Amino acid sequence: MGVWLNKNDYVRDLKRVLLCFLIMYMAILVGTDQDFYGLLGVSKTASSREIRQAFKKLALKLHPDKNPNNPNAHSDFLKINRAYEVLKDEDLRKKYDKYGEKGLADNQEGGQYESWNYYRYDFGIYDDDPEIITLDRREFDAAVNSGELWFVNFYSPGCSHCHDLAPTWRDFAKEVDGLLRIGAVNCGDDRMLCRMKGVNSYPSLFIFRSGMAAVKYHGDRSKESLVSFAMQHVRSTVTELWTGNFVNSIQTAFAAGVGWLITFCSKGGDCLTSQTRLRLSGMLDGLVNVGWMDCATQDNLCKSLDITTSTTAYFPPGATLNDKEKSSVLFLNSLDAKEIYLEIMHNLPDFELLSANTLEDRLAHHRWLIFFSFGKHENSNDPELKKLKTLLKNEHIQVGKFDCSSAPDICSNLYVFQPCLAVFKGQGTKEYEIHHGKKILYDILAFAKESVNSHVTTLGPQNFPANDKEPWLVDFFAPWCPPCRALLPELRKASKHLYGQLKFGTLDCTVHEGLCNMYNIQAYPTTVVFNQSNVHEYEGHHSAEQILEFIEDLMNPSVISLTPTTFNELVKRRKHDEVWMVDFYSPWCHPCQVLMPEWKRMARTLTGLINVGSIDCQQYHSFCAQENVRRYPEIRFFPPKSNNAYQYHSYNGWNRDAYSLRIWGLGFLPQASIDLTPQTFNEKVIQGKNHWVVDFYAPWCGPCQNFAPEFELLARMIKGKVKAGKVDCQAYAQTCQKAGIRAYPTVKFFSYERAKKNIWGEQIDARDAKEIATLIYEKLENLQNHGKRDKVRTKSRADFGKHYSYCIYLSINRYNENFKK
Repeated sequence: MGVWLNKNDYVRDLKRVLLCFLIMYMAILVGTDQDFYGLLGVSKTASSREIRQAFKKLALKLHPDKNPNNPNAHSDFLKINRAYEVLKDEDLRKKYDKYGEKGLADNQEGGQYESWNYYRYDFGIYDDDPEIITLDRREFDAAVNSGELWFVNFYSPGCSHCHDLAPTWRDFAKEVDGLLRIGAVNCGDDRMLCRMKGVNSYPSLFIFRSGMAAVKYHGDRSKESLVSFAMQHVRSTVTELWTGNFVNSIQTAFAAGVGWLITFCSKGGDCLTSQTRLRLSGMLDGLVNVGWMDCATQDNLCKSLDITTSTTAYFPPGATLNDKEKSSVLFLNSLDAKEIYLEIMHNLPDFELLSANTLEDRLAHHRWLIFFSFGKHENSNDPELKKLKTLLKNEHIQVGKFDCSSAPDICSNLYVFQPCLAVFKGQGTKEYEIHHGKKILYDILAFAKESVNSHVTTLGPQNFPANDKEPWLVDFFAPWCPPCRALLPELRKASKHLYGQLKFGTLDCTVHEGLCNMYNIQAYPTTVVFNQSNVHEYEGHHSAEQILEFIEDLMNPSVISLTPTTFNELVKRRKHDEVWMVDFYSPWCHPCQVLMPEWKRMARTLTGLINVGSIDCQQYHSFCAQENVRRYPEIRFFPPKSNNAYQYHSYNGWNRDAYSLRIWGLGFLPQASIDLTPQTFNEKVIQGKNHWVVDFYAPWCGPCQNFAPEFELLARMIKGKVKAGKVDCQAYAQTCQKAGIRAYPTVKFFSYERAKKNIWGEQIDARDAKEIATLIYEKLENLQNHGKRDKVRTKSRADFGKHYSYCIYLSINRYNENFKK
C-alpha cells in the first residue's frame, strides 16, 4: 500500500533533495578545482620569479616532510608541484591558458619531488635578492646584448661550492650595484642555455658585454677579488685637473653637453678616495666626467673657484665656475659612491619634451624612443633610465617624452591609453612598436635595439590588415601574459628575415577587445597569418626558427590539410601508383603540437615521392571516429592500391622526428635500386656505359638498415642520370674486397669513363640523400667540363699537327729549291 504525501511535504522533500545535490556538486567542484594560478596564489600576470617565490613558500609549508601526520600531505603537495611544473614552462603555460588541463593530457609529469631541505636551501637561491637578476633562457640574450656590463653566475642547485659562494655573491652584488649588472642562471632549470655557453662546471662566472667575447673568471672567490676583476672591465677614467688642463677640459665637456663631478682635496675636510672616484666614473660613464684636484699644489686655482676645504661638487653643463654663489653647482656631502650617484642622476636633465605641433615632423626624420605620460613624469621614478640617451647614441636613437594630456587625440590615434614607451622607426607615426616588457633599463635597451632594426608594428582598428592584399602575420596578445611577452622578440627576429615578403603586426586585446572577439581569439598569444581570404593559425613553439618554417610551409605547402571529402577523393580513391602518409591529430594534443613541425619537415623531404596530409580530428570528430582513430596523433601510411581497397599501416615507433618518420615511410616504397651480383657489377658498373652509385652493405649491419631507405630516396632523386645499385657484401665478399670496401655501409660513385681504370670508384662519405645527390651532380658537371676540355685539347692537337706538317712541307720545298740553286 503506497503512502501519499501532501503538496507541502512533496515540495519540502524536493527542496531537500535538490539541496543535497547542490552540496554534493559544490563539494565535487571544490575537490577538483585545479586552477594552477589559484593553487599557487599568483595572478595570471605572474612572472617566472614570482611563480618560483610562491611555489617555494608553499613547498616549505605543505611538504610531507613537515606534515608527517597529514594523510593528504603527499597528494596536496603533488597538486602544487604539478601547478609549478606547468606554469614555469612557457609552452605548457600557454597550452594550459588556452585549453585548460585537457591540453596537458599527454604531459603528466610532476609525480616526483625533492626533500624539504632542497626547497629550503637549494631552490631559487637568488630569487629574494633585488641586486641579483635570475635570468632564464628567454631573458638571457636580451640582457647581455643590451649594452650594459653583466657579471653572471652559472650555478647548479645541488652544487656545494655554489652554496658556499652564495653569501659572497650577494655581498659582491650590493658592493657593485649601479656599476654593472649581476645575474644568475640556474643550470638545473636551464641546462640547454648553460651548455650553449660552454658551462661544464659549477659555479662558473662570466663577464658579458655586447660586442665582445665572454670572459671567464678564474680567481679566488673572495668579494675583494671579484670587485677587482669586475673593475678591470668597467669603463672608468678619472682625470686629475690642474691649471694647465682645467679650462679646456671643462669647456670641451660642456660643449658636448656633459657635466663634471670634481672632488677637491685640501688639508681640511674629506675628499673622495681614489677607489670611490673610479667607481663613480664607471657608474656615470658617458653621463658625467669625473675628476679630482689637489688644492695643495693648485692653491691659486682652488681659491679662484672659492674652494677652501675638501669638498665634492657636480658642475652641470653651462655652470658658471666663477660665480661666487655657485647657484648652479651641486655640492655633495656624502662620501658614499652609491649615494652620490643617485643624487647626481636625480639632478641630470630629463628627456626632451616633444610638443604636439612638432611631433610628426620630429618622428619622420629620426628614430625615437618616446615615453608617454599623462600629466606626470613616470620615467623619473627610475633615475637609471636617464642612461638611455647615452647607451642608444650608437644606434642613432633619440630619447624623448610626450605628455598625452596636452594632446589626447594624438595618443588615442596611437592606441596609447596609459603610461608606456614606444619606438618610432623614422617613418612618422606609421611604423612604431609599443614596449610591453619590464620597465627596467636593460629590458628597454634590448627592446629599443631590436625594434628599430625589425619590422613589427602596432596595430589597431585603423590599420588592421583586414582587406590588405599583402600577407600579414598578426600576433593577438595581452600585455599581462608572460608567454606573449616572450614571443615578441622572436617575432622581431623573424620579421627581419621575411622583410618584403610578409608584414608583421601586434594587436593588444586588452585595448581592442572588439576586434579580438571578431576573430574569435580565446587565448593569448594567438598568432595568425592573413593572406587575403585565407587565415592560418600558428601553433608552433615560440622561436623565430619555427615561425620561419611555418611561413615557408605556407608559401610552399608540403602538408595537405584534408577534410572528410578530400580524404575520400585523394586518399581512398588515390591512383594505383600513389602513396600517402596521413596524420590524424587534435589541436589541443601536446604530442600533436610537437609532431607538427617535424611532420612538415619530413613532408618537404618527400616531395614527389610520398603525398603527406593531415586531418583535424577536433573539427572532424565523427569522421575520425568512423575511421577508428582512437588516439592522437595517429599516423598512417597508405601504400599503392591493391585488391584490398582500404589498406594502411599505423606508425608505432617511439621517435616522431622527421628523420625517423621519413625512414619509416620510405620503407614501404618499391625498391628503386638494383641488386647487383658479381657478374652484373662487372658487366653493368665496371664495363657498362652508365654512371653508377653503389651501396655496399651487410644485412646484419644496423647502420646499413637505417641507411637503406635513404639510399632508395637517392635512387629516385637521380633516376635518369645515374643508376643506383646495391651489393650484399655478406653474400659477395670477394667483390667487395676488390672494390676496397672496409666498412659498412660504404657508398661509391662510378663514372663510366673512369670505371674501367678505377675499379675502386670514388667514395662518398655523406649519408643524406640530398647531400649525396648534390655531390654526384657536382661530379657529373666536372666530368662534363673535363670532357669539353679534352675535346678542345684534341682539336688543338689536330690543328697543331696540320700546322706542323705544313711547316715541314714548306721547309722541304725551300731546301729543294736551295739545293737546286
